[in-house]
Amino acid sequence: MSHVTQLFIDLVRVETRLYNAVNSRLRDEHGLALGQFEIMEIIDRVPGCRVLDIVREVAITVGAASKAVDRLEAAGWCVRGAHPHDRRSSVLALTPRGAELLARCRPVVERELAALTAAVPAGELARTAATLAALRATLEPRSSAAAE
Repeated sequence: MSHVTQLFIDLVRVETRLYNAVNSRLRDEHGLALGQFEIMEIIDRVPGCRVLDIVREVAITVGAASKAVDRLEAAGWCVRGAHPHDRRSSVLALTPRGAELLARCRPVVERELAALTAAVPAGELARTAATLAALRATLEPRSSAAAE
């Protein structure tokens, strides 16, 4: 097995274990799934956020992103509003309840990730973060072009 194949396997296993642990903590403490948290983070961070912004960032289909937003909207955590320049599109915003929930969940995610990675020296985590950021920057243009 090549070193790249092993890297891929390790990356997927680490991501799965981190995701599951953080997801479990969020659900236990706030009844929110990590996927919902991620989408709420995007809505909060991206000015004039649309479903397509979620699609591009998370690399999911329009249908999946729209359904995820539907669930957030049904829970009362976000709303769709008319896009000022495109009648076919909606602008997403967190409701006050959604913003408050997101604010309560952010420290839970940070604490859980810090606890899960505490055994890895900070310098190694920083190098890993830089490497993953470079890899992501290389892959994202390919994903965007394939989706269009």
